[in-house]
Parts: sequence; structure tokens; C-alpha cells
Amino acid sequence: MGGVEVIVAEGFERIHRTNLVGMGVLPLQFVNGETRHTYNIDGTETYDVAGTTAPGADMIVVMTRKNGEVVEIPVKCRLDTAEEVSVYAAGGVLQKFANDFLESNAS
Repeated sequence: MGGVEVIVAEGFERIHRTNLVGMGVLPLQFVNGETRHTYNIDGTETYDVAGTTAPGADMIVVMTRKNGEVVEIPVKCRLDTAEEVSVYAAGGVLQKFANDFLESNAS
């Protein structure tokens, strides 16, 4: 799958976070005052996300450096409501709308 699937940030303005969820992008937030600088992130790493997407859930970003070193970064899931979890799980607002429309017309 291409494109941006996850954003990890120190914080989110409400409208930015809402827009990310609407586009099907998972907003995750650093915790404990950590930042990208804490982990010396240089952009060459690859990432996976572990945990359950739930409002405010603790999750882990598993970062793998070019040299193979694996670093686990604790983050907070910034899907803040059950509705946002539903929208994200559908792949965004348009996908959720389409799914809901198709389900309502299937009966």
C-alpha cells in the first residue's frame, strides 16, 4: 500500500488531526515529552505499528534503522472517539460513507 498511513507528532491541532482521520491516516503522538530528536530519526528508517487502535490507546511504533537496529517507541493513539476509530477502520470518511451506503442498499 502506498502513501502516508501513519503520522507521529508531538501534538496535533484539532482540525489537522480530524483531517488525518478523515483521510484514513492514523495520528499517533509521542509521549513522555519525547520527540523525533529523542530517537535521532533521520528519515532512512522503516516503521511498523503494534497495538490496538482504540481511543487514547497506548501503542508502539517499531522503528528499524538502516543498520538493522530495532527501537520501540511508545506512542498514544489519537483516534479520540469510537466514531473516529470507525472512520479510520473504514479507510477514511469517503470509504466509510461508501460502505454505509452500500450496506443500506443491500437489504
